[in-house]
Amino acid sequence: MSSQISCAVSMLNDPHEAAVLIDNAIRECYLKSRPVYISLPTDMVQKKVDGDRLNKPLDLSFPPNEPEKEDYVVEVVLKYLHAARNPVILVDACAIRHRALEETHALIEKSGIPTFVTPMGKGAVNETLSNYGGVYAGDGSNAGVRERVESADLVLSIGAIKSDFNTAGFTYRISQLNTIDFHSYAVKVRYSEYPGVRMNGVLKKVVQKLGQLNIESGPKPNNEIPEAELTSPEPTITQAWFWPCLGQWLQKDDIVITETGTANFGTWETRFPADVTAISQVLWGSIGYATGSCQGAALAAKEKGIKRTILFTGDGSFQLTAQEVSTMIRNKLNPIIFVICNDGYTIERYIHGWQDSYNDVQQWDYKALPFAFGAKKGEVLTYRVSTKKEVEELFLDKEFSSGETQKLRFVELVIPWDDAPKALKSTAESAAKRNAKV
Repeated sequence: MSSQISCAVSMLNDPHEAAVLIDNAIRECYLKSRPVYISLPTDMVQKKVDGDRLNKPLDLSFPPNEPEKEDYVVEVVLKYLHAARNPVILVDACAIRHRALEETHALIEKSGIPTFVTPMGKGAVNETLSNYGGVYAGDGSNAGVRERVESADLVLSIGAIKSDFNTAGFTYRISQLNTIDFHSYAVKVRYSEYPGVRMNGVLKKVVQKLGQLNIESGPKPNNEIPEAELTSPEPTITQAWFWPCLGQWLQKDDIVITETGTANFGTWETRFPADVTAISQVLWGSIGYATGSCQGAALAAKEKGIKRTILFTGDGSFQLTAQEVSTMIRNKLNPIIFVICNDGYTIERYIHGWQDSYNDVQQWDYKALPFAFGAKKGEVLTYRVSTKKEVEELFLDKEFSSGETQKLRFVELVIPWDDAPKALKSTAESAAKRNAKV
């Protein structure tokens, strides 16, 4: 079974070949961003292998494209790019996964073309750039984004993954006749595909040869709280108020993990500072993944010296993998955890079963969990916020917000059970309609 999904299979049957096979599997895994399979028989575990290979770093550089092919594709791309009057760049997850962000940023900055990200591409682009325009997700797009992207006469699509949540229920309205797709395995210009031409080399040469472009500007997203929320006398925390407010609190280099559901869709309305790493599970919609993901991200962040790892997860999702907080405590990690207390699976309610009991969850004393998992007094800070004022005060709390605070911070964030980001509502409506046809 593994051979059908793996880009390399290494059977370690001979100690003289083991090191070479292991190195090859690691290299293929890195370069192709695909699984590999290493089989280690039990009678090989104690065998000695030559350690000389450890003295030389693996060559993890991508093999170059065939020059003639690459140059031809570059010329084709430039021809359409210089003919366009209102092009846009759309950056998706595979630009991250296949390590094309350096070339992508060079194109964004040199060209000045209005640039958008998909939900899975969130965090791929420096959102402080003047030509960053927001999140495009069909009907779930930020204000003004759908109109700008869908009226473009050329879309430079980098690393696209057109899955259900990533397209807000397959509501893209972009013609392939106006699209150039850049991938790790090929470049596709309108309906002509050039296989074996990796996007990194093409993007690099396009930037080198790019001349002056005459283009229209795009929308300018911000973290301003909607006027209706500012003037509302209602103290209750709302999704529409919280996510722009969060954007004002986030810091450069933060790692932000969002659970499938209101948290993920909410951050579409958050404009990040520079160099924020966003981790989400848009592709598979795996409810419950985020708490374990936070543990792994916080561990990596600790090794790299990154100050803040921040998790946003719903109470229903959190209950699936809450035990990972125990692992965080054991590893002496200090993430900031927000559990959105909205009485169950809100995203599922919008798709099916608005008030049905299978979307409810048992109410927990969430703040008590770190101590139930063995945290000592003084190792964890806990909070419960249920009003906008309490959120504002929490964000101003220096001990809570500081990246130097060596304590896990755990927040119960109370939001009404029937409130959800606008993008989630439109995506859930589309999903509900598709499900009804089955």
